[in-house]
Amino acid sequence: MSSSARIHHITPLQRQSVARTLRTPSWLKTEVLGALVVGLALIPEAIAFSVIAGVDPQVGLFAAALMAMTLAFVGGRPAMISAATGATALVMAPLVASHGVNYLIAAVILAGVFQIVLGAVGFARIIRFVPRSVMVGFVNALAILLFIPQLQELINVPWAVYPVAALALLIVFGLPRITTAVPAPLVVILVLTPVVVLLGLNVPTVGDKGKLPDSWPQLIVPDVPYTLETLQIIAPFALTMAVVGIMESLMTAKLVDDITDTPSSKTRETWGQGVGNVVSGMFGTMGGCGMIGQTMINVRASGARTRISTFLSGVFLLLLVVLLGEIVGIIPMAALAAIMIFVAWSTFDWHSIRPSTLRRMPLSETVVMLVTVAVTVATHNLALGVAAGVLAAVIGFARRVAHVVTVERTVTPAPDDAAVATYRVRGELFFASSNDLYTQFRYAEDPATVVIDFSESHIWDASTVAAVDAVTDKYRAHGTTVKIQGLNLASRRMRARLSGTL
Repeated sequence: MSSSARIHHITPLQRQSVARTLRTPSWLKTEVLGALVVGLALIPEAIAFSVIAGVDPQVGLFAAALMAMTLAFVGGRPAMISAATGATALVMAPLVASHGVNYLIAAVILAGVFQIVLGAVGFARIIRFVPRSVMVGFVNALAILLFIPQLQELINVPWAVYPVAALALLIVFGLPRITTAVPAPLVVILVLTPVVVLLGLNVPTVGDKGKLPDSWPQLIVPDVPYTLETLQIIAPFALTMAVVGIMESLMTAKLVDDITDTPSSKTRETWGQGVGNVVSGMFGTMGGCGMIGQTMINVRASGARTRISTFLSGVFLLLLVVLLGEIVGIIPMAALAAIMIFVAWSTFDWHSIRPSTLRRMPLSETVVMLVTVAVTVATHNLALGVAAGVLAAVIGFARRVAHVVTVERTVTPAPDDAAVATYRVRGELFFASSNDLYTQFRYAEDPATVVIDFSESHIWDASTVAAVDAVTDKYRAHGTTVKIQGLNLASRRMRARLSGTL
């Protein structure tokens, strides 16, 4: 997208491999530093999502670490970050409230199984049906959703938060204009944390979000009855989590594809998410999916491009919360909020709302983008917003195509009642465009013979076959002979199979 191109230029880093990165110190430094920033940024997010799901902070923190490390090996999109997310937390919250954490763990494992199956049957191909206007709306909605929660860290807080946040914003926006040798988000954390401590400023910190774990994750077996009743309880939640997780992951992968100008395997990403959730569930966590905010920190703000950064982000997260929890706990939330504001700003496609762009863009495309944004922001569900945008795009497309079908009538006069009326049908015929086909013929006025020529059209569905049958039946009731001609092979086969049965 245009905003992506402006922020991150195409460089050899975009096509680097793990092996080449390990042999290139400058590239490896970028991966390591990017992973460290992501690991730090994941901590408050994972804790917040744990609160949303109604579980202990370590359930979300361990989910983030395990998802990142697992997807580094099995995921289809290098440098993408998968972790505990708000979308999956919202899906699982009612299950935790009604049945407890063990049912959550069982549901996460089942969701992973569903995703593996969906990957095997080619569910990932749905990403091809997402129009560009939906993708733009998705990106803009994402930026808004990343920005809104940061306001909570800047409202009704001690006065010292504001100068800390202002300095953090100055660094994160200004430093890249001077140098990109070190990621600006990491500089924000390394500079402001000691400043806050040395000055004794009273500001909210990461430690205020919840208690960090002091032990490593362990394999467990969910303590639930292994019965059909349990399956009936967890299956709806698991299936919803599976679909939401796939949608959010695939959209994230596509966004990274656009930013880096490199392809990814959407099918591998689909079943890889399943493997990640199975592994996470076996360690008693809440699972997750592709995480767009942290992925943008890794790819866009830090410049990482390989699976090394994905794996190390999970490793760093575990080490930070288990071994260095007391140090991590003093990081000011204002610093992390400033980093996420920068990510939101750079993620938003500002080109899409310029007056010059809006004037050139078809109104229907703009409406689709706005629908995607509105539904996503209103529901905080990226998958639901994308679905609404695609539906709006389909409706808009159907309305446009429905108006390009024409029926032209000519009459060839002849003596002895041998006149012939010929109707030439032009355009693509499907449910939206063929509904009024029945009304385009002059049944009472036409001579005894009518020819309907479909040589410039195509029959796409059963609705059109039914419409053609209705026309021929109406003529038959008037004693008129109808000849159908010009159907291409596919249209003839469909009509032969369905005509008279509808």
